[in-house]
Amino acid sequence: MYKYKTITANDLKTKGISMVAEEVAQYGEAVVTVRGKGKYVIIPIEKYNELREYELLAALEETRKAIADGDYVIESAKDHIKRITRD
Repeated sequence: MYKYKTITANDLKTKGISMVAEEVAQYGEAVVTVRGKGKYVIIPIEKYNELREYELLAALEETRKAIADGDYVIESAKDHIKRITRD
């Protein structure tokens, strides 16, 4: 189970970024709540970049699998736009 600090939107507004920096330094991330519900996650930029890299690697692997399985279409940009915008 993840351990993280929750920060209310009101605390964020009144105490500012220094509070966020302290909580993220201690817990590694923080969840901002709005009206008692988790709404946003604050993480260090390095962690965000790492997560984005994992996301891109997963997309690349999915693309490689589609190509290996022959699950793709060769078409012009115009035909592609027509195909993906059909109702």
